[in-house]
Amino acid sequence: MTNLNSVDDACFAAADLISQADGLLITAGAGMGIDSGLPDFRGDHGFWRAYPALGHLGMRFHEVANPKAFESMPEVAWGFYGHRLNLYRAIAPHAGFTMLLAMAGKMPNGGFVFTSNVDGHFQKSGFPADRVAECHGSIHHLQCFAGCGKAVWSADGFVPEVDAEQCRLLSDLPRCPKCGALARPNILMFGDWDWNDERSARQEARLNAWFMRLQQPVVIELGAGTAIPTVRLFGEQAGCPLIRINPAEPEVGLHRDIAVPLGALEGIRRIAAMLQTPGA
Repeated sequence: MTNLNSVDDACFAAADLISQADGLLITAGAGMGIDSGLPDFRGDHGFWRAYPALGHLGMRFHEVANPKAFESMPEVAWGFYGHRLNLYRAIAPHAGFTMLLAMAGKMPNGGFVFTSNVDGHFQKSGFPADRVAECHGSIHHLQCFAGCGKAVWSADGFVPEVDAEQCRLLSDLPRCPKCGALARPNILMFGDWDWNDERSARQEARLNAWFMRLQQPVVIELGAGTAIPTVRLFGEQAGCPLIRINPAEPEVGLHRDIAVPLGALEGIRRIAAMLQTPGA
């Protein structure tokens, strides 16, 4: 078990790296949203605790977060995603987001976000939309389920009315404005061969162009686990020092990298405090 002094040492070392960097690459997984009060879907019991109606149906996360659910039971699929859309709109991101924004704002090239989260909370916290790459898409955007060729569009006009106890959409199903077919979230789901990745590809192209300009970048990774390792691998492959903030899986593979075994908000808060300390 890591003692308090070693955690402080790790946070101080992380602050030192950040103070010398010319750009901050922020990589974030699902653990980033836990401190905002977003539900934790780890394991069937965690998922069913958040969505008991799906537990009664025996539906697991990968079964409802799947295009087949929109085909066979669209009201239930949109009950799940509509509830999440309302939740992400209503909940305020925790203070760690603005602390990261402040850290990046002090660097010559600022910061850029790479996240598997679909909640839009980095943009909601003030990060410019052109400095966020959402590798699994965004719940705030829709696409045509029939693949008619309509470009991805904003979900701002869709206000789902959901029976949370039954996990069913009560309002009208969203429709493609071009062909009238069912609309689905522009999110990469399980078993998904029809996700429209054009928006996310443009975001990642901007990220790559920004990263190529950096001379001394640093990655700060938050709440990214190994079950779906997209975010962890992206940061590890960046080829620069990595600060991994994770309470359950903080291990790092290289000597230059720093493991901080804390939750996202507490880790950010500690590092931000160290950046205010003379000599950090």
